[in-house]
Amino acid sequence: MKRAAGMVNRTVLREQVKELILERILNGEYGPGQRLVETRIAEELGTSQSPVREALRDLELLGFVESEAFRGARVRAVTIAELGEIYPVRAALEEVAARTAAPRLGGELEALERELTAMQEAAARGDLHEQAEHDAAFHRIIVEASGNSILIGVWNSLRVETRTVITALKTGIDRHEIVEMHRPILAALRQHDPEKSAAAIRDHFQQFGKLLGGQE
Repeated sequence: MKRAAGMVNRTVLREQVKELILERILNGEYGPGQRLVETRIAEELGTSQSPVREALRDLELLGFVESEAFRGARVRAVTIAELGEIYPVRAALEEVAARTAAPRLGGELEALERELTAMQEAAARGDLHEQAEHDAAFHRIIVEASGNSILIGVWNSLRVETRTVITALKTGIDRHEIVEMHRPILAALRQHDPEKSAAAIRDHFQQFGKLLGGQE
């Protein structure tokens, strides 16, 4: 079912607001314990309070914001170690997915190529949000090709898109470099080799883990 244009625009706006607040938290402009006042942020950004409220709710689920009744939302202190916790979890999940999916991938290889091209085009435009969308879609194709419903459900709960944005913002990694880090995965999957594909996924996440580790 197609989403109405208004719904799409609202979703994009919420993501843009979330990305901006997240960037300010990660670069220290919003420090730990600082209040995040919906009305003030909305006025500054020239938007309604609704996308700001939704963005803060999303960031609370991700652990970057905490809220208390009658006191509003505040920035929560987050350590580099906490940011990096996602990568061994994703590596374990996606290793299993790649090992299972590799012999089964058919037309999905073309879909992976399209997502990689779209990632590259978004990087060239400097559109981090769109690049993160295609990055997540690339990995989702592999996960879903595994056919493991429990694995798919757990992976979906990880909020991969936003965590990809977090890593890019925190490490300052070149966006084109992120694209290139996906090519070995596609190359291994083209061979339909379960162990090479699993190893490529593992190496991919180890690189991201090291990048975050270097920020301490």
